[in-house]
Amino acid sequence: MLGKTKKILVLSTSYLPMIGGSEVAIKEATSRLPGFQFDLIAALNPATSPREEKIGNVNVFRAGSGLSLYNFLLPKNFLPIAMFLKARELIKKRGPYDLIHVFQASQAAGAAWLLKWLYPKLPVLLTLQEGQDLKRQNFLKKFFRRLIIGKIDSATAISSYLKNYVLELRKNLPVEVIPNGVDSVKFSGEFSYGELSELADRLGILPDEKVIVSTSRLVPKNGLDILIKTFATLVSNDKEIRYKLLLIGDGGQRQELIGLAGELGVADKVVFVKHVSQDELPKYLKISHVFVRPSRSEGLGISFLEAMAAGLPIVGTAVGGITDFLVHNQTGLICDGSKPEDVAEKIKTLIADNELRKRVIKNSQDLVREKYDWNKIALEYARIYNNIGTVSQ
Repeated sequence: MLGKTKKILVLSTSYLPMIGGSEVAIKEATSRLPGFQFDLIAALNPATSPREEKIGNVNVFRAGSGLSLYNFLLPKNFLPIAMFLKARELIKKRGPYDLIHVFQASQAAGAAWLLKWLYPKLPVLLTLQEGQDLKRQNFLKKFFRRLIIGKIDSATAISSYLKNYVLELRKNLPVEVIPNGVDSVKFSGEFSYGELSELADRLGILPDEKVIVSTSRLVPKNGLDILIKTFATLVSNDKEIRYKLLLIGDGGQRQELIGLAGELGVADKVVFVKHVSQDELPKYLKISHVFVRPSRSEGLGISFLEAMAAGLPIVGTAVGGITDFLVHNQTGLICDGSKPEDVAEKIKTLIADNELRKRVIKNSQDLVREKYDWNKIALEYARIYNNIGTVSQ
């Protein structure tokens, strides 16, 4: 990049080692943009995290206190102020910055809102990553999100659904879709028969079993209770095929879902795996046959894209950002998430119809390479950063 190095102040409610869509997006995009300087402010969570460290291409500064009571109150009451104060300190010591880039209209965005009052000429870019059904959230969340969106200078959204939501609140705001992405080379890579069979053996998966996989947080919005009911329907009605359900992830619904599998008599056929690294995840996808997530809401659905890159056909619901990449009978199958029997039928179709399966896999992998590869997405962020002028603070 020619000229002065652009300095970007990133605000994110949490950062590594916490893992979520925003955290992954920041890590993947910044690691591909060595021509920029990134300083990032996040909460001191977990409390054992260093207050200052460098992770990849990002100087990380953590705000707040490690005290348990403070952390209990911090997200709703104190974090925006703590991040605001840390940002003022950095602006005085390390500024001026060319841009504040805040991820999600949450507590970190509250800090950006305060900073905009103090530094009105400092551009604020908001990236909307939310996966909840935003219109059904409580009044306070919608009120504060409206305040934040009313104060920023521009926005990106990870899906058309989220872009349209922003424009409903502020119709003339510059906003464009820049999705989260996938390391398509990593997820499309091949593994030896020995590696895959060793993993299958370790998980108790037999050679003749068809594996249905889902990777997600175990929370209600992801519809994993529906998936377990779907799986019980498959096992009960289809005696010709042996199935296994592989659920990768952790969350507040874990014990509830384990209990549901027991109630439906399929506990011995459902495998729960809490944590799998991004380096290992492609291997788990390669031993599977269909990726399924009957989501109730979705900002985009990065797990679908990872499965597509790995060569897995997908079944999903037509909600939120999923419709940006899921075209029925072309890049996967759309199911009615309220009806486990319909989800089961879509799974059976992708297993039985080999021509459809091959077409869906090819179209999916082509789409991920063309539109959702992190290398291309990082260049989109670079374009935005380069179009923002330096300001004095």
